[in-house]
Amino acid sequence: MPLLNKVRTAASGGSGGDTATRSLSRLRSALTLFFALDGFLFAGWVVRIPAVKQQTGASAGDLGLALLGVSAGAVITMTLTGRLCRRHGSHAVTVATAVLLSLSVALPALTRSPLALGLVLLVFGAAYGGINVAMNSAAVDLVTALRRPVMPSFHAAFSLGGMLGAGLGGLLAGSLSPTAHLLGLTVVGLALTAAAGPVLLRHPSPVRPESLPAPAASGTPGARAAGSRRTVLVFGVIALCTAYGEGALADWGALHLAQDLHAHPGVAAAGYSVFALTMTAGRLSGTALLERLGQTRTLVAGGATAAAGMLLGALAPSVWATLLGFAITGLGLANIFPVAVARAGAVAGPGGVATASTLGYGGMLLGPPSIGFLADWFSLPAALTTIAVLAAGAAAMGYWARNAGAARES
Repeated sequence: MPLLNKVRTAASGGSGGDTATRSLSRLRSALTLFFALDGFLFAGWVVRIPAVKQQTGASAGDLGLALLGVSAGAVITMTLTGRLCRRHGSHAVTVATAVLLSLSVALPALTRSPLALGLVLLVFGAAYGGINVAMNSAAVDLVTALRRPVMPSFHAAFSLGGMLGAGLGGLLAGSLSPTAHLLGLTVVGLALTAAAGPVLLRHPSPVRPESLPAPAASGTPGARAAGSRRTVLVFGVIALCTAYGEGALADWGALHLAQDLHAHPGVAAAGYSVFALTMTAGRLSGTALLERLGQTRTLVAGGATAAAGMLLGALAPSVWATLLGFAITGLGLANIFPVAVARAGAVAGPGGVATASTLGYGGMLLGPPSIGFLADWFSLPAALTTIAVLAAGAAAMGYWARNAGAARES
């Protein structure tokens, strides 16, 4: 009996309900672990970048070029992973890319030149991009089977994993070499994959509903396909708007506090931490929020909140008002990316997730350099207001696409 049918039996009190519920619960726990592992491994690598730079003798420019390997590998793989998920299943691809990510995170510490670093970062970026598409595709199908909007909880796990990886990496940086630290991450990653991977491999992805809510019946199949592509692109751009803000604040928030508001270095460093903490809190409460407001209202309210928060954060004349603005921005942006990816997946399956994820990742890459160019032309506070503009744009696009996909408003 297909798993989705078991879920329906469970909903109506049938005898297969307990088994199906336990199966979906185990799948959710395993997927949550993979999201946390992804954030943990990536953050663990990021905190060792300075040590690896010194080890390879790279200049700032050399390091910048080498780090492009992560971006290039991720973007290239994201465009291919949707097809791999359709052919082999998102669960198998998630496990395979988790193994590759765990192995490749140790490679940068083994390099001794900028060129070698760039090449191994291509592999690391490919694994990172692949696991993000695969596990989001698996999560979209599980959300459909559970009939609960739990997508934000998976992204909260990613955020928590990242915070844990960064914190642990900071503690170990003074006592462990980059090689020992990153090899330790490989061991942890492989152990957790060995623990959670069999759950995904034993249980195929829940069968997608036989008939998703379709576009207008009067359209031809070609017109409906074109409409689906446009809808996926809209949600991809919404994801881009969110990731733009996250990337920009990560690189420029502390500088704004220190340079424009003359904050103490410790307070300036706390700027992004405040943003990250409120984003994590927003994702932890995201399921309850979606059940109460529905997806469209969550997108619109989140974008409007982030826009207001970032205007305060960019233009406020005091440090504490700016920190408050960063915190509000984190709350507003928290659930936009998960909802956008889920809606794209509901419309077009793994391909939709791949498109939305690729655009979202592109936004994270676009944010920091765009802020830099605009800061040179105008000022850093003025440049940071573009985060507010894009957040407001995400809210408007979310409202425009309110009837798209298979989402069900509450």
